[in-house]
Amino acid sequence: MKGTYWQKGEALDYRNNTDKKIENGEVVVLGNRIGVAGDDILPGENGVVHVSGVFGFDKTDTTEISIGTEVYLTEEGITASEGSTKAGYAAADSSESDTKVYVKINA
Repeated sequence: MKGTYWQKGEALDYRNNTDKKIENGEVVVLGNRIGVAGDDILPGENGVVHVSGVFGFDKTDTTEISIGTEVYLTEEGITASEGSTKAGYAAADSSESDTKVYVKINA
């Protein structure tokens, strides 16, 4: 089998097949991975979803998350407790008092 180069893959074209606007910065679940909208994507329209990079997210609990820890997406934000959608890994330490965590997505 052969493959031909198509694109870098850091951001992908994404069609919004819902009936609501996807806002810039909103997390989009892509199967068992995530993306982050790079701009507003109106219903029925195409837009850009980032699938690589480091993004800051709300942290769902008050536990310490160390750099390199696998993290997961919940409706409230990011947690180190194993869940259904892996977000990536912590790109920096997040203390118990931190409300944000930086995540290298899809890694």
